[in-house]
Amino acid sequence: MVIVSNDLAHFLVVQWKVMVLDATSKRLLDGVVKEDDILKENITNIEQIEERRPMNKEMDAIYLLSPKPHIMECLISDLERRRYRRSFVIWTSLLAPEERSRIDKSPTARAQIAQLRVLNVEFYPRESHLITFRDPWSFPTLFHPACNQLVRTHLEDLAQKIVSICVSLGEYPTIRYHNPQNARHEAGVLCKHLARFVQLELDQHAKFHEDFPPPSPRPRGALIITDRSMDLFAPLLHEFTYQAMIHDLLPLKEGDKIYYKTALVQSEHGGNARDVEIGENDSIWVKNRHLHMKDLLEKLASEFQAFKAKNPQFAESDNPSSLNNIKDMLAGLPQFQEGKEAFSLHLNMASDAMEVFKQRRLADIASVEQCMATGLDEEYKKPKNVADQVVRLLDDDDITFSDRLRLIMQYMLYRDGLLPSDTQKLLAHAQLPAQDGEVIQNLELLGAHVSRSLKDARPLAQPPFGRKQVPQHSSEEESGLSRYDPALRPLLEEHLRGTLDQDMFPFTKPHLDAAEGLLGGEIISQSSLRSAKPTWARTRPSAMEPRQRIIVFMAGGATYSESRACYEISQSYNKDVFLATSHMLSPSLYLRQVGDLSVDRRRLNLPAEQPRPQAPAHIFEPEPQPHPPPQTYQKQPLANSQAQQPLTDHMGAVSLKSNQGNANGPPNGAAMVQPVASVPSAAPPSSNRLNKKDKDKDPDKKRKHHFFGSKK
Repeated sequence: MVIVSNDLAHFLVVQWKVMVLDATSKRLLDGVVKEDDILKENITNIEQIEERRPMNKEMDAIYLLSPKPHIMECLISDLERRRYRRSFVIWTSLLAPEERSRIDKSPTARAQIAQLRVLNVEFYPRESHLITFRDPWSFPTLFHPACNQLVRTHLEDLAQKIVSICVSLGEYPTIRYHNPQNARHEAGVLCKHLARFVQLELDQHAKFHEDFPPPSPRPRGALIITDRSMDLFAPLLHEFTYQAMIHDLLPLKEGDKIYYKTALVQSEHGGNARDVEIGENDSIWVKNRHLHMKDLLEKLASEFQAFKAKNPQFAESDNPSSLNNIKDMLAGLPQFQEGKEAFSLHLNMASDAMEVFKQRRLADIASVEQCMATGLDEEYKKPKNVADQVVRLLDDDDITFSDRLRLIMQYMLYRDGLLPSDTQKLLAHAQLPAQDGEVIQNLELLGAHVSRSLKDARPLAQPPFGRKQVPQHSSEEESGLSRYDPALRPLLEEHLRGTLDQDMFPFTKPHLDAAEGLLGGEIISQSSLRSAKPTWARTRPSAMEPRQRIIVFMAGGATYSESRACYEISQSYNKDVFLATSHMLSPSLYLRQVGDLSVDRRRLNLPAEQPRPQAPAHIFEPEPQPHPPPQTYQKQPLANSQAQQPLTDHMGAVSLKSNQGNANGPPNGAAMVQPVASVPSAAPPSSNRLNKKDKDKDPDKKRKHHFFGSKK
């Protein structure tokens, strides 16, 4: 986020300007900086290019735009109309050649553009070390069997976005990719193709930008490309760290931002619930989101006590560590609103999540899940009677249908395939509908062995990086419900130790990068890529030195347990590990997307198959002409023969007679005043009166003359 904000701040200079965004770039900007912070940087107002806007020829404009054809139409329209004095154009990613030529061929556009630059920020920073593309349609595009013709274009699009991350970070990394052994599914080669596209894009960028990569003492980074098929357990397991648990169990509203509906102020009537944002500005969230729930509850209680000590307005309680007592005490706090609401939010979420944990008997479920995912029981021995434990849980009425489906899918993965008849028996025993059988069958598209024959003597499935070892030290002891580590963690550990299997994770350029990646590549700086000077190795990097960056791209979506693993490796190994992915997966979303792999492709509503957005019609309309200024009345002098008579000369035109004496007079005896007309003095006096014909034609005009009487 800091990198993106710094790139944008480069253009916010002293002179006042208008900022023009499109719908896509606005979403990007909203994720990294507040609108008030932008307006403080000499920006008069923020406009959207697709909407109608007034001409502002006295002001310069900064355009931050996504390189889409309909956005280019809007920009060309602005430039040809000279809507602003000068234009500073920033593209979020590289323009297509045909779009760039439209600007080059327009003399007006070239004259209007004061500066044009590509920012390479076609991604959405979600956390400090978590990046998404907000593209949940990537999963069906990559794995749906009917989307094969869309895969190449989609991989090229992903490659451009991955390169934009590398360029923003100033990294020209070595590239390794997941190459599953003995893969039978079609998507088994997607990482290889994606890595090749990324390497080509990076090489092209370096070829045309001599300043890339920028000189830096930081060790050269690494990019590891993998996909969802590497770890099929992670999206199905119940994870009990704070962030993963609330995304699994609570009804969060997830979009560009994440909200949870809760009542922050408790009262006798329960309080008014409202949507509260969960984000990077919340220090309690950032510090505690990767804690196990049992540790979180203890830490929230201790932090609450510290907060209470600083604010003596809190009342004393016999049991201050109780969540309910803490919530009651918060309700009585008259001030310190920000701290009060932050604690209320997290205490509410923690208590709500624990309530679901108890209702759904997740402790019993997780105990069996951990045995199946690790292949070991709590004593790190081969588990016994796993099938009996699964069947017993499927009989329990407190177990939800989604949890039953997750159990069956994990049991199938644990057994490395089931007899089709056994799968049907388990589904019937769990009282699950027939379409849930398709969800299980669709795992085969991700490389799982779904079925086996009666004579098939395959051993149980093995984790890709071997079984987890028994903790050697007491500090490494862990909860029996959280023994499983996502495969991403041992992958990163073996990469940093230089022991990662080159057959399973080969380099895109083995003849150039293999020695660097395996024999201490972390000590080779970026400057050595363009310099023949040697960089001497040191035994251990200092904490003050720039940390090596490792970028992991997970195609098909990543889980919050994998995000946590990246943060923990960063801290343990003094590295900066960034996780990038198309979108974040919760277990419910993963089940739905796996189920969609067997539906008709037309029902997926893939963006790639929708009509392309069109420029709004109003940009092709002529600009409305400004209204002429109102004309001021100037009295024209009259000729001597037509000089205006004194007002007293017209007094004779006033009739005070009653209605009976004047057929043309007003009713009820009201007096009628005749208008004074600018006519020559030679005109007959009778011309000042309305004749009968004119009176009948214009009754409204007649009513305007009732000065001295009212119509009854």
